[in-house]
Amino acid sequence: MDADVGAAGAVGAGGGADSGGSDAVDAGDIAAEPPAQPARPPARDLFGADCDLEITGSYVAAYCHNRYAETDLVRLHVECDRWWDVDGDGAPAAVGPAGRVELAGRCWKEVRSAWVSHERP
Repeated sequence: MDADVGAAGAVGAGGGADSGGSDAVDAGDIAAEPPAQPARPPARDLFGADCDLEITGSYVAAYCHNRYAETDLVRLHVECDRWWDVDGDGAPAAVGPAGRVELAGRCWKEVRSAWVSHERP
């Protein structure tokens, strides 16, 4: 007899057709799908020169072009692979609107990674 009570309790708690609740979802309650592309940031937020990195052996070169109206201060950072090799953080270089700049750095031996940082003046 206890088995029948347990089974009946499980059916009532499951929210099936006998429980009186509705499992249907109203289509108006479903959120609209996100847009295919995110909204473009306002013109003031567009900032930062486009930089291409070239690593050749122990030498690193960065070629940056600023296509925006605001000056960008770019710095080349080089992380060397050997523990005894000194990592380098270059001095900031100002890239004005439509300007170009070339940054260079090196390690004694292999380069582990390199990147360019951007800063507003």
